[in-house]
Order: sequence, then C-alpha cells, then structure tokens
Amino acid sequence: MPFPEDLQVSVIEGQAERAAALTREALDQDISPSDILNQAMIPAMDEVGVRFQNNDFFLPEVLIAAKAMNTAMEILKPLLSKSEVKPKGKIVIGTVHGDRHDIGKNLVAMMMEGAGFEVIDLGVDVSPDQFLEAVRKNQPDIVAMSALLTTTMPSMRVTIEALEKAGLRSQVKTMIGGAPVTKDFAEEIGADAYAPDSASAVTKMKDFLGR
Repeated sequence: MPFPEDLQVSVIEGQAERAAALTREALDQDISPSDILNQAMIPAMDEVGVRFQNNDFFLPEVLIAAKAMNTAMEILKPLLSKSEVKPKGKIVIGTVHGDRHDIGKNLVAMMMEGAGFEVIDLGVDVSPDQFLEAVRKNQPDIVAMSALLTTTMPSMRVTIEALEKAGLRSQVKTMIGGAPVTKDFAEEIGADAYAPDSASAVTKMKDFLGR
C-alpha cells in the first residue's frame, strides 16, 4: 500500500518497527513531517479510538497501537519542532499526589500526541503546586489529572481549588479520569470534563478547542 495507508495500518495494527521504518521511508521520499502527522498518525489514532469505543478494540490493542504510534512520533518530534508546526493545543497531564499509577495516564498522553497535541507529562505523584507551576510555565489549554486510587481522588479537588485561588482557573480547562473517577465526581469538584478512557479524552479535548 502507498503512503499514508501503509503507515496508518502499521500503527493501527501495533507494528512498531514497521511504523518506524515507514516513517523514515516517507521522510526519505521528502514527505513532510506535518503531512506524516496529519495524513497518517492522526487518522490512525482516530480509527483506534473509534474501534475502542465500538468495542472492536480493547485496552491491549489500544496500548499496542499507541506504542507503535509513539515509536514513529519519536522520529517526527524533533523534525516537527524544527519545522515550527503548530500543535492543535497544549495539555499538561499527570497522576495526582499520592498516586503512582501511570498506565492510563501514559496512554492518554500518547493518544493526545498522536492526535497532534503538545503534551507536557508531569509524571506521577504530582502535587497541586506542581500543576500550578506547570500551568504558569507552559500556559496549556487543558490540565488533565488521573487517579487510580479512591484515596488520591481528593487531590483533584485540591488542585482545582488551587488553580482558582491562584487566579488561573479561567485560563485552562480541567479534565479528570481514572478507574474510580466518575462524571458525578467531576461535576462535584468543578472539573470541566470527565473522560472514562483515552479515546474519550482526545474527543473531549478536540471539542474544547473546536478542532
């Protein structure tokens, strides 16, 4: 298959080595990094998201596809920055204070990158002050918080309250997610959105930004 279909398929099917090889091959053929992103990576991850939401893909397939995409994106990232390709938006993401689980957070971050967004990943056990510092420094469109423990969910509320007190709340949207997190909890703490999975997170971010 010709570009971009062959690269799309390699990502969707989770063929990391082939995705990387096809990305290099496309670059050798003078296909621009932005075209590779927009014509191959983004459509591929969109398709993965659709399959996941339709129960045609499950978490293992999504993880494998995201890893293939990430392998190719590692080749593109420095070239995209050099060519001054403007990202669709910027997201600061992290697992909240006291929680060191990162699989879900990492998957959301990879899916966001594959969708053309700039991602600042703060890692795990991120305090409210660290989120505040990242917002001041990076001026993101969205702050995304993950929690996998019910005992760490209150840190989401504390972080949103801290953004409010610092006068930053109006500058960013907040999105929360994680196994124990619910839509009702998001509404209770004043989060702008709740995403039950990575595909939903990407969709909601696009909705926020109208992109």
